[in-house]
Amino acid sequence: MKSFFKQLLITSTLLITACGGGSDSSEQNSNPPTSNAPTTIQQAIDQATSRGVDAVWVYVVNQDGTGQAHVSGQQTRQPQEPAQVNSLFKIASISKLYIAAATAKLAAQGTLSLDDTLAFWLPEYSNRIANADSISLRQMVQHRSGIPDFDSQQGFSWELSHTNIDTVLAYALDLPADFSPNARYEYSNTNYLLIGKILDKALGYSHHDYIQANIVATLGLADTYSLLSTIDQSRLAHGYWNNVDRATQDYVIPGGSMIATVEDTARFVHQLNAGDLLSASEKAQYVYFYNHSGWVPGYQSIANYHSDIGKTVVQFVNTTGNNSEAIATQTYENILRVLRN
Repeated sequence: MKSFFKQLLITSTLLITACGGGSDSSEQNSNPPTSNAPTTIQQAIDQATSRGVDAVWVYVVNQDGTGQAHVSGQQTRQPQEPAQVNSLFKIASISKLYIAAATAKLAAQGTLSLDDTLAFWLPEYSNRIANADSISLRQMVQHRSGIPDFDSQQGFSWELSHTNIDTVLAYALDLPADFSPNARYEYSNTNYLLIGKILDKALGYSHHDYIQANIVATLGLADTYSLLSTIDQSRLAHGYWNNVDRATQDYVIPGGSMIATVEDTARFVHQLNAGDLLSASEKAQYVYFYNHSGWVPGYQSIANYHSDIGKTVVQFVNTTGNNSEAIATQTYENILRVLRN
């Protein structure tokens, strides 16, 4: 499972690199179009659902703030229900962008510092996380801490719901560091679990509430939620992994728990990249990616801003496993090719 998830992250990183990530995205995709390459976004996503994924949602935000939604396929198998533009979706690790933005805002106002250590905010883990006294908040935000990823550890399973943060964190405790702080980059979900705890302590209340008040509400996003337990379940697209419906499989871990529509997600990412979500002082404290992918069982997503065309493109697919990740990647590439022509 871990190697599979790592491969998805690598694939997403390649997409972000080819399409600009948070910087210049003028480089074109290296894969040449084929004779049956789609010429519209609708054709691209219809092609994806014909190849075996259940449904695809796409939202494109233009430079002027206007947007277009595109959907194809079924959001439930039994009974069959067509995908809806306003379906809710588990956005998984795209949630990390919201936490990174919240961290930047709090750093800019002096509630915390990116140079604060893990041990300063969470001294209870000083003897349970290697290098806790020297790992900085900045390094955790940037995945340069060396803290092991809990989902790499024996006993952790994506087949299960994860509804207790401390139980999940325990998988990463009392282990040697993967590397010395700041020695290199290596993605670790444990970083954002710990950042969530730090934000809760610095605020004196839940970082979910802070994000809702200072990011979600500020942007006027009516369909962005912190946890599965807070949504109208009838609006949630069902996601399928290993042919099992994962809609009710819960995941409350900070950096992976959020639920949103494709439009809300696209508008957030567009504001993060090309809007005024962050002030000048907050941008100076923002040290994470500006684009992200997401994966939890049954739900995969890509959310990128492409500066060469001035557009944000977000894609949701409610199928994981088998060759669905390859289909999703190719579909996103096809969409970009359409938008650039």
